Amino acid sequence: QVQLVESGGGLVQSGGSLRLSCAASGFSFSSRVMAWYRQAPGKERELVADITTSGGSTTYADSVKGRFTISRDNGRNTMYLQMNSLNPEDTAVYYCNARLLQFTWGQGTQVTVTF
Repeated sequence: QVQLVESGGGLVQSGGSLRLSCAASGFSFSSRVMAWYRQAPGKERELVADITTSGGSTTYADSVKGRFTISRDNGRNTMYLQMNSLNPEDTAVYYCNARLLQFTWGQGTQVTVTF
């Protein structure tokens, strides 16, 4: 059974930082390109960042470049998203999943950034 469990979200003021974690199980984590997604109220889910199987290459949405860093630890089947210089436009529910052929979505973790 595939499980994707996001954690680390919370409420933070503008300019603050958060580090999200994604604990994955039930599939070959190290064989999948993984990604972070987010969905704000009233908007479609969007791709935030992705990372190749060994972590050697990453991509970021223009809106988060220079502020967010995606990483992964294949030994722990865990992926991370370090978020710095947060602003209210980053407020959303953040999800992790495969970049392609996605699994059932987890619960996500809420990130709320206040002015």
